Amino acid sequence: MKKLLSLFLASSLLFSSCKKDDDVISTTNVSSTVSNGTWRITYFAESGVNKTSNYNGYNFTFGANNVVTAVKNTTTVTGTWTMGNDNSKVKLILAFTASNFDSLSEDWHVLERTDTKIRTQHISGGNGTTDELTFERN
Repeated sequence: MKKLLSLFLASSLLFSSCKKDDDVISTTNVSSTVSNGTWRITYFAESGVNKTSNYNGYNFTFGANNVVTAVKNTTTVTGTWTMGNDNSKVKLILAFTASNFDSLSEDWHVLERTDTKIRTQHISGGNGTTDELTFERN
């Protein structure tokens, strides 16, 4: 009976410690995820202040040649996107030229990746404040 209980506990630990592929954070997985479909910002906070409404209605497409496009009605804003690593952390790097998108132009450490959600964080090197950005697939 003890052997059976030990076998059961060992197998439950093995299966509970495995991550689903959906949860894996790598430059390849994040790149593949964001380049599939259109996305919207569901949360953006700058230094703890919620500014999500600044980007309401924009649909983001992470396209070929590292071009990111944000479209809202007849307004189109373009920028660049790329993937990188920083101290073994995967990051999504965004750069926009439009002034109203300056706050998004950062290197964002990816905290969570699923097929429908990318949650990121940027810690300022200057003053140490934390910004948060979450994209969800439309």
